[in-house]
Order: sequence, then C-alpha cells, then structure tokens
Amino acid sequence: MPSQKSAPDKIHFIGIGGIGISALARWFLAQGWAVSGSDLQKSDLTEELVHEGASIKVGHRKTNVPKGLSMAIYSNAITPGSSGYLELEEVRKMQIRPMSYPQTVGCLTEVYKTVSVSGSHGKSTTTAMIGLILKDSPIQPTIIVGTKLKELHGKNFWLGENQNSHTFGWLVLEADEWRGAFLHYHPDIAVITNIDREHLDFYKDLNDLKRTFLKFMTRVKPGGSLVLNRDDKNLFSLSPLISKIAKKSSLKMYWYSVRSTKDASRVKKHLKLPGKHNLSNALAALTVTRDILHIPEKNVLAKLGSYSGAWRRMEFKGELKTKNRRLKTRIEVYDDYAHHPTEIQATLQAFREKFPGAELVTVFEPHQAKRLKALYKEFTTAFHDTDQLILLPVYEVAGRDNKEAVFTSEKLARDIKKKYPKKTVLYLANPKKLKELIAQTLPPRPPDVRSKKYSRKSGPRPLRRGYPPNPVIIMMGAGSVANLTPLLFK
Repeated sequence: MPSQKSAPDKIHFIGIGGIGISALARWFLAQGWAVSGSDLQKSDLTEELVHEGASIKVGHRKTNVPKGLSMAIYSNAITPGSSGYLELEEVRKMQIRPMSYPQTVGCLTEVYKTVSVSGSHGKSTTTAMIGLILKDSPIQPTIIVGTKLKELHGKNFWLGENQNSHTFGWLVLEADEWRGAFLHYHPDIAVITNIDREHLDFYKDLNDLKRTFLKFMTRVKPGGSLVLNRDDKNLFSLSPLISKIAKKSSLKMYWYSVRSTKDASRVKKHLKLPGKHNLSNALAALTVTRDILHIPEKNVLAKLGSYSGAWRRMEFKGELKTKNRRLKTRIEVYDDYAHHPTEIQATLQAFREKFPGAELVTVFEPHQAKRLKALYKEFTTAFHDTDQLILLPVYEVAGRDNKEAVFTSEKLARDIKKKYPKKTVLYLANPKKLKELIAQTLPPRPPDVRSKKYSRKSGPRPLRRGYPPNPVIIMMGAGSVANLTPLLFK
C-alpha cells in the first residue's frame, strides 16, 4: 500500500455506501486522495462521505468512473450481472486492475501491525471495545469497524498516529468471513468470537465454515497470537487442529471464557452493557489489550465501564408518545442490528435482563430470504423472550437474494404462533401502519404516576406500587427496519 506521498491522485469506490468500504474510503480521504464513488441509493453514510470531501453518484453507470483514474475498489457484493459491474468493466477498459474491498484491506494488514476480530457474531462490539481501549493508550491505532461509534465522532473509522510518515502503527480491524473476505488479511493478533451457521448463501454448511476459519488462522503472521472463545462449542471443537496451526507458525493461544471466575466477575462489575454475549465480547477485549498488548488492567476496565454501545446495538432512540388514551405512558424505543437466530436470542435475553418484568415488543424484519430458508427452524424459536412479535416482509438484499415464495414472514408468523400460542405474533404487510398496530396491540395501562423530580440521568421514574414496568419496543433487523423507527415518533 503506497504512502501518502506516492499515492495515486484519483480513486473510485464501487458500492461506497457499505459499512466496511465506507471506512476504507475514509482512510484514503485521510491520506489526501481524491475519492469518488457510487452506490445504488443515498444513505447517511454516503451523505457523510460527501460532507468529508468525496464525490458520490447515486446509481451505477459507466459515466460515474472519472477520467484520469489511478485506482478502483469495489464492494464484495459487486458480482457479474449486478449493476455495479458496469463500472468495473469501464475501469478495466482504462487498463486499471480493480481491487476488492478485502484485497485492499489485506494490503493494509501487510504494512500495519493488525488486530483483526472475526466470528459469526459479536465482531463489531468486540472491535469497538478493543479499538476504544487502545485509542486512549500509547498505541493509538487506526480503527476500521462495521458500525458507527460516538467515541469516533459518529464514524466507523479513526486514523491513528503516524498517518503522515512511512511508519505505520497498529490497525484494529473488523474481519468479515462472508465470501472468504478475511482470507486476504494477515493479522498479528486474530480474535475469533464464535463460529455459527451464517452466510449459508456462500458456505455449503457448518463444516465448510469451520474449514474457512481454520484457513484464516493460518494467515496470522508467524509469532502472532490467537484469541479464542472457549465457550463456543463449534470453535472449541477445532482445538486440536488449532493447536497444530499454532505450533507450525509459533502462535500463542489465549482461550477466554465467561466461566473464568476472576476475570468475568471483574469485567461484569464494570460493564454497563447487559447480556452474556457482551460479557464474552468484553473478555476478548480484555485478553487482547491486557494480556497481549500490556495495557494496565485498571485502564482496560475503566474503558469497558465507560462503553455504552454502538450504533444499532441495543441503541436507545427515544420515547414513543401517542394520543391513544389507552397508552398514557412513556415507551422506550431501541434499535438493534440482530438478524441471525443466535443474535436474536442473545439480544432479547439482554433486553430481558435490562428490563425485568417489562412487556417486550419486538418488530423484526427478516434479512435475506436465503437466510430465512436456511435457518427457518431456528427462527421459529429465537423469539421466546419477547412478549409480542410483529414481523415485517423479508428484506431483499441487492445482488444476494431472490425472494423465496415458500419461506415468508407471514408463514414464519403462523409457525411461531403455533409454537407459542399465548404469545402475540402478527404479520404486518404494510410497514407504514406500524405505529397504528403497536397502539392497538399493547395492553391497556393506567396513567403513569411518577415523581416530578425526574431527569434521564436520575433513572426510571418510579411507578405507583403494583404497576407493571413500561413496555419496551425493539426495532430489530439488518435491513430497512431502522428507517421505520423515526416514524414512530411522529
């Protein structure tokens, strides 16, 4: 990867609005490159990039590729037949060899000392925790993470020290396994949170995923470290093979576990985020920063204690207000990115822990018809911790999906209702009617009787004795469901 002084003048990103590739675009902007890009639609990320100096077109056309281009990078979702492929062909006509997002990031891992975080679930949170702990340490790394963090000024990228020299420092990177993206990376420290049946539109089965994760471990630089979740049965089942890889490349192995009484109790005492999965993520961060990079434990625990979560990870969005007289109460609304059955179960368990006794209302948009089909049985049991479930139509992923007529949200609603007959399970074909449906389905409640001396800092308002806690609405999914959240507050 060339330094700033030898960098090409113009670089073009095809699919620039993705959460990973947009962070990479920010890296090039920070290095002084002229950045252009295109995506199927406008988004908050593309608008932010324009504000930061990128030139971005909505829609994919050959004319989007600027003249005098020196380098082009494309999203892993750009495949033959997709609209973005037209721009790839135009780039090749210019005698320029385009690079995919993971190929380009792989070049960064060659020049940076890299901490990569991979796994089927928990990558973003664990990357964020490690990155933020190190950000306020002498290491001061560059950070590329698959979510927005308020500690990074609402961005998914942070430029570390030595950005204007030939010496690169540390990089903390979220490493995605989809389409084998992380096989392009060469980390010094590799964290693997878990292995689950995910991305089955690309992988044949769980064994195929396991083999790919093992191959990723062989990419760790000799003398590096592996940080592994002892509690994940799929990952731990590979321990004999992992030991062979570690021995061959002189890698140090660190197995962390929520059953580690000493570390788990210390972290849990400081951690604000509920849920066993978040405790596990924090233990991974503790292992990397304290045990390998030698950050003082008190500093690590302090940073973990101040971490309040990331964009769309149990993110508080506001209080729902309605004119319906039956709902004279304040209902907190949260956004969450969970879209896999394992993630859904863990997230709802965390909400149940955070709001004991409250009525949980989950609005879920299935993400990708192929995922719904492959994990259909798991989806039917994933929502047992919610009291009410409203299912929206399946979100169709551009370039990855074709709607499966057999496996629909409507069918899922029927089958969940059969399994949990006492649970309120509804299918909403028209998401614009969501607020109206929520107002109709929540049970009647007496008016709140609360102390006048209240602020958000002082905590929940006290209810009259015997009153149930306020309901909580969870907007869940990885597609467009987050766009519906603002409509609830109108």
